[in-house]
Amino acid sequence: METFRLWISNHLPWLKMPSITIQITDILEIIILSILVYSVLVWIKRSRAWTLLKGMLLIGFFVALMYLLRMDTLTFIIGKGINIIIMAAVIIFQPELRRVVEQLGETEVFSGFLPSASEGEQRFSDRTVNEIVRAAVEMAKVKTGALIVLEQKESLAGYEKTGIAIDAVVSSQLLINIFEHNTPLHDGAVLIRGDKIVSATCYLPLSDNQTLGKELGTRHRAAVGISEVTDSLTIVVSEQTGYISIAKKGVLTRNITEDTLRIQLCAFQNKPNKPAGSRKRISAKKRVPANRETQSGRKES
Repeated sequence: METFRLWISNHLPWLKMPSITIQITDILEIIILSILVYSVLVWIKRSRAWTLLKGMLLIGFFVALMYLLRMDTLTFIIGKGINIIIMAAVIIFQPELRRVVEQLGETEVFSGFLPSASEGEQRFSDRTVNEIVRAAVEMAKVKTGALIVLEQKESLAGYEKTGIAIDAVVSSQLLINIFEHNTPLHDGAVLIRGDKIVSATCYLPLSDNQTLGKELGTRHRAAVGISEVTDSLTIVVSEQTGYISIAKKGVLTRNITEDTLRIQLCAFQNKPNKPAGSRKRISAKKRVPANRETQSGRKES
């Protein structure tokens, strides 16, 4: 860079190069700003904020036009109401802003310093996994629609109150009976906390995601909606196709197999890993009495 500047000053003295000093902090600022701008643009495009942003840009155009035409009365009113406009924008974008903050909190940057309260705790047993998988597969065979929500760290008590309390141990027979056609509890979602079904016929928020297919009905949109505002895992059985789908973190995975469903549930189960040496110690303890018996047997013989 210095050589190029010297060449310019010697051969083109009339052209003055501005003195620019680029430091590492400047490069970091450019990278951070680029990431922030890109993330904001992607967030706006994927949410309903894109439609609202176009409306706000239109309003901004008219405001700029008022300033250019010197419409003093209107500019005075807008200048005094700018704080109200900002508050209104925060209220309008509240669900999207909440989701952005939640995604920041879900990152693993501070996981080593701030362990969660439920870390290492098993959410439900292997029996519950088997019962849920069995119920989903059986309902998929006969195309019985189902919507099952499994609670994780965030409480679903607010949605639990919208349904009918069950408080029963999870079983495939009970889940199939709940979602059977023409039964009082088949409409709505079932909430599972731990190894128990806590509520049925629960109302869930619908997703505003514009990328979801038009062929998806209310059941699938409710599954994606609850996964967008909570950290729950939702299982959906389609009444039209019999496909099993899962929704987590706002992403819907459709037409999964029984093995895939079991893998997802086992990952969601948060089952603690047993120490590698525990089995060896247990087996060693079991062999001790046998050795004693053989030794005593040899002595007696």
